[in-house]
Amino acid sequence: MTADPTDASPAARHQRWCQRRLAELDAPQGWPGLIGLIWLEPGDNAVGAGADCLVRLPDGPERLGLLRWQGTSITWEPAGGGVQALQTDAQGEPTPVRSGTYQFFIIEREGRLAVRLRDLEWQAKRPFAGLECLPYTPAWSIEAAWETLAEPVTMEVPTVTGELKAVTVRHRAVFDHAGQTVALLPMETGEEGVFFVFRDAGSGRLTYGAGRFLRCPPPQDGKVLLDFNRAYNPPCAFTPFATCPLPPPENWLGFAVEAGELKYRGGH
Repeated sequence: MTADPTDASPAARHQRWCQRRLAELDAPQGWPGLIGLIWLEPGDNAVGAGADCLVRLPDGPERLGLLRWQGTSITWEPAGGGVQALQTDAQGEPTPVRSGTYQFFIIEREGRLAVRLRDLEWQAKRPFAGLECLPYTPAWSIEAAWETLAEPVTMEVPTVTGELKAVTVRHRAVFDHAGQTVALLPMETGEEGVFFVFRDAGSGRLTYGAGRFLRCPPPQDGKVLLDFNRAYNPPCAFTPFATCPLPPPENWLGFAVEAGELKYRGGH
């Protein structure tokens, strides 16, 4: 996302953040445009509108081509001839393949490969229901202590696809709320910042039931800024074809975080 002007007020920056979120979602390549998630098998995987195709398109040629998964590589072989090496999302931006109004690309999850299928004209068929955010509240922008754990902890993080992902955690964010000490464990920590997945007492009532995501700037001087005003819904709030991590029990908060994105009204 584009950085905000430094002279803008926190409320103005928050409003622009909400507008950018809306623009990202309500776009041809937004999450609501996904129409399929198909797990591949090693070897040949047929793509097309034919009933015998593993990756079945809603319409178009009976056999569009072949996805060939061999070892650590996957290639696209169109029915008309040729071979194209495909990059998965684990290697960076995945290589898109387009056919008419449809687009697909390869994702990698715990050693498994899947096709994520998108309808680039989804907006004409089911308009986006919009996005609601709570007004900016300064009290929910919290400077937490960034503590190094005495020993790394391995969390078993569930996903919406029913799998468990092992995540090694070496730090935690610690802050006080209503006289209690609270800790959040990060899912990812890197040069670009820290990523949390959490659930709170408002989940399912005020906000998305499965929890929300929060991205924070890199820690500085032993502190990390948890701006819950920018807590946002995971992709699985907008599509059944996501592979979102769910909040680990360690990140279930006993109070409602009344900030950030509200529950999506559109459903799926």
